[in-house]
Amino acid sequence: MKRSITLTKTQIVGLVLGITGFIIPFFITFAGLSFAGHLALSIFLLAALFWMTEPIPIYATSILVIFLGVLLLSGQGPIFQNSELELTEINAGESGNFLIPTSAINTKNEIYIYQNGKWIKSLVEIINNQGDTTEIQSETDLSGIFIATNYRHKLVGYSPGKSADYMGTLANPIIILFLGGFMIAEAAVKYNFDKNLTKYLLKPFGTKPYSILIGLMLVTAGLSAFMSNTATTAMMMTVILPILAQLSKGDYFKTALALSVPISANLGGIATPIGTPPNAIVLANLNQQGISISFTDWMLLTVPFVLILLVVSWWILQKMFPTDVESIQIGESKGFNKSTKAIAFYGIFSVTLILWVTESIHGISSTIVALLPITALALFEVLDVQDIRRLPWEVLWLVAGGLALGIYLDQTGLADFMVRSIEWNLFSGFMVVSLFGFVAILLSNFLSNTVAATLLMPLAISIGILQGSGELELIELALVIGVGTSLAMVLPISTPPNAIAISTGMVKTSEMARSGVLIGIIGLVLMLIYAVLYWPILLT
Repeated sequence: MKRSITLTKTQIVGLVLGITGFIIPFFITFAGLSFAGHLALSIFLLAALFWMTEPIPIYATSILVIFLGVLLLSGQGPIFQNSELELTEINAGESGNFLIPTSAINTKNEIYIYQNGKWIKSLVEIINNQGDTTEIQSETDLSGIFIATNYRHKLVGYSPGKSADYMGTLANPIIILFLGGFMIAEAAVKYNFDKNLTKYLLKPFGTKPYSILIGLMLVTAGLSAFMSNTATTAMMMTVILPILAQLSKGDYFKTALALSVPISANLGGIATPIGTPPNAIVLANLNQQGISISFTDWMLLTVPFVLILLVVSWWILQKMFPTDVESIQIGESKGFNKSTKAIAFYGIFSVTLILWVTESIHGISSTIVALLPITALALFEVLDVQDIRRLPWEVLWLVAGGLALGIYLDQTGLADFMVRSIEWNLFSGFMVVSLFGFVAILLSNFLSNTVAATLLMPLAISIGILQGSGELELIELALVIGVGTSLAMVLPISTPPNAIAISTGMVKTSEMARSGVLIGIIGLVLMLIYAVLYWPILLT
């Protein structure tokens, strides 16, 4: 029996816009963006529009992203396979100036230097154009330096990655962390451990739906401040499964509960220096400028922000996804399962949780720790083959596509191009802080927040120093980046916790986008208010 495929108007528009967005960079050239960057932009536009409008399943879009990356950007694909780039060595003439091929200079009077396996753009001054060759001056000594003979060559500004690297996102350490969390969640349901966990964690908050919601958010944020956001989300999703089971199929409160966990995990990571990697990147860049922020000072700067935005998010969720249910019973379990396999699960889960929480002490990555439940739950047959088949494998594909897109944006220079396309020196100090906050939120919705912070921090520090900013201004600039990159809540690929929420089946991408955009805007405004009124008080 044949099944017809029917698309909604939104999906049809998304399909047309996605294909159009994919085609545009092939016909419109953006000055300063490499050929590979244009290809990455095509994939980026297609993926962003498809993820938001879902003309095809979101996990299918992710697989398409990986396929297009292998096809268009890898060294083994048809575009870059067997492609060679001619390089020219520069030598100074008798006048001390340099004579280079005219074809090496782009329209912005820049040349592309290839050094230590990396591409660097350098601005030069043209002294005399002699047709095929041009005499130039440069502030730096270019003697013995290799440059691209033709700046239009498709390999200029890009070193193709291996196809295995792009396909390897399907086995990225983050994927392993997800898989560990999913297997724990499956075992928790199988042995009724989730119901008992719900009873003890949420019982103090009563039985009112919105009281349970704020309790869930506070517990999640508190755990996320000291352990992996992804690990926290994976664990807390097991907590809400019994609650979700009590609600009717059409109850919007299911969406509120499913979204509350990743939102709280993302916000909780802001609260401490060890809560999320961008915080460490912020502190490292400030330390390079001789600026030190203690663990306690960081918490004083961020915890009030986190608490306020948690309450705001709680209010948004209950308004967007209301319920008519007046009471939800917590912990109706008949007691802990005492079978041998259940006890084995309790032990495996306890050890995993302890190792996740104490990661800063023993130094073993949470992704490596995740291998423990994956191995042990299978080894001791706590989960059987049918249990394994029920895992949400499509979510792993979704995350893999997001990771691959982040690699494309980084390697092709597209992310850097997006950031540097803004003339930062034209803005006042407050406007620079505002723009960096906005760009941090926007960029981290499509890149990992760690990559976004890594790209933005050096640029922000450089601009701050160029504008003569003092220690206070540099800290504020760094904080809006660190905080802003943790406010990525629009797409399933924005952060791993978002993808886990999608895996419940209780959240649509459009619903995540609605709440995520609103929380992001409010978070940006609140962050700027803090930068003007609160942070200066603590930092002076």
